Amino acid sequence: MQDMARLDVTEMFHGISFPGHLHTQESLQLALRFPFRDTDVLIVSYPKSGTTWMQEILTLVSSRGDPHLNQTVPNWTRAPWLEQYYSAAVLEASSATQRTITTHLPHHLLGPALQGSKAKVIYVSRNPKDVVVSFYHFHKMANFLPGAGTFDEFLNRFLEGTLNFGSWFDHIKGWTSQTASMDNLLHVTYEEMSLDLHGAIRRVSSFLQCPLVEEEVNKSVQHCSFASMKNNNMVNYTLIAHEIMDHSKGSFMRNGKTGEWKKMFTEEQNQYFESVFKSKMHDCTEFVWEVQDQEETHAKEHISL
Repeated sequence: MQDMARLDVTEMFHGISFPGHLHTQESLQLALRFPFRDTDVLIVSYPKSGTTWMQEILTLVSSRGDPHLNQTVPNWTRAPWLEQYYSAAVLEASSATQRTITTHLPHHLLGPALQGSKAKVIYVSRNPKDVVVSFYHFHKMANFLPGAGTFDEFLNRFLEGTLNFGSWFDHIKGWTSQTASMDNLLHVTYEEMSLDLHGAIRRVSSFLQCPLVEEEVNKSVQHCSFASMKNNNMVNYTLIAHEIMDHSKGSFMRNGKTGEWKKMFTEEQNQYFESVFKSKMHDCTEFVWEVQDQEETHAKEHISL
């Protein structure tokens, strides 16, 4: 990964801000012109929606539950971020017949590069209330992101779509609206992985036409459990220099639970969030996020639109 350079730089690209530590105008432009291969698998997500988890699942599915790669190769080498400055070199050096690539780019920017491609796309989404809480904590430890400010200020920026990586609403609407027209797109939620990791791995392996036997699924579940990822240096970002990611201010893998927003949101913030959500998502299909919390293991957080 990059040295200490450009920690305070923000790149504006098509009206969206990106951390300059990892993105350059050139790397962002290259992503939009990327020549996808039909054998590529692309993980797409808004930050803090389960990206790292899906990277682990894909590595384990392709290695049939064998954790060797997960435990010896950093996730940004196994599944590099397409728009980050180092990805061209990593992908060039890759000898894999099936490349796994990660992106946080919205569909209106990346869609044209995928046009006509048979590359498989896995879109990972998460309850936006949990996304904003996780992203807030991440801003506190990631020195390449702007200061988080108060949670109230951060929440407002999230709802306005002015945080780095742009609007969550545009991101989820752009990609999920493609599910009808793209038969090579699979939508998996963070909550689904939390409640039924076994089932989520089966869905992914079936989508990738790489069916696993029961023992291979069980091994995959074991090695991409939250506890396993939290203790794996190839995944938990402890390899990154303290100056870039300050682990004294928090852990990259915090607790992996769903419904954490209930501990952060005031009643007023929740009402405001709901009203913005309703107005921005009124023309969308209904999303149901399964929320697991201590009191009700399978309670449903149902945001009706």
